[in-house]
Amino acid sequence: MKALFVNGSPRKNWTTFKMLESAMKGAIDAGADAEMIHLYDFAFKGCVSCLACKLKNAKTNGLCAFKDSLTPILEKAFAADVLVVGSPVYFDYPTGPVRSFLERLMFPVLTYNYKTDPETEEIKASILTETKHTAIIYTMGRDKESMEECRYPEILGVNGKFLKLLFGHSETLCSYNAYQFGDYSQYDVIEGLEEIRRKHREEEFPKELQSAYELGRRLTQLAEKRN
Repeated sequence: MKALFVNGSPRKNWTTFKMLESAMKGAIDAGADAEMIHLYDFAFKGCVSCLACKLKNAKTNGLCAFKDSLTPILEKAFAADVLVVGSPVYFDYPTGPVRSFLERLMFPVLTYNYKTDPETEEIKASILTETKHTAIIYTMGRDKESMEECRYPEILGVNGKFLKLLFGHSETLCSYNAYQFGDYSQYDVIEGLEEIRRKHREEEFPKELQSAYELGRRLTQLAEKRN
């Protein structure tokens, strides 16, 4: 049972990493062979629209045909039973590396020769026949209320929607009021922001970490049942 955790934050020891680390611990405790990868350690592109994966009788087998430093990561993601991607939210979206990673991960799996079940009207748009249990963890400075007011569930939900369509299963977990600075006095921020973020870190973040742990454990258990 393999589980891959992909850190899409430029930081390796802050909120996004900690959430992924907790999810990975849950997966390991459930019996997974788990690994963490930091996307910012690699230089790569998003989809280059070569369309090799859309050729008739394509031999890409669901993997991006463009070769660069992301290729080994995509191979690990494709082979994993559980895949969890973590990203801070920058200007309402995941980081650039995460978006590029998801393009390269999902597009080769998508078939334009899709089928629609006449009874359920469910669209079958994936070349895959087995379920991969996926999730995205988002971390952000917003609180839950303002996140919903800014339509984050709809905007960020697009990624989960396509992961579910193509891999069969996807969940989303959010962490709010991220504590961004080690010393807030050194940065130009509104008065009282540090107190809000510190209170959340002390009171709510441990609960979010526990939710991440349970997510990793649950996905691994679901994958184990599938096998």
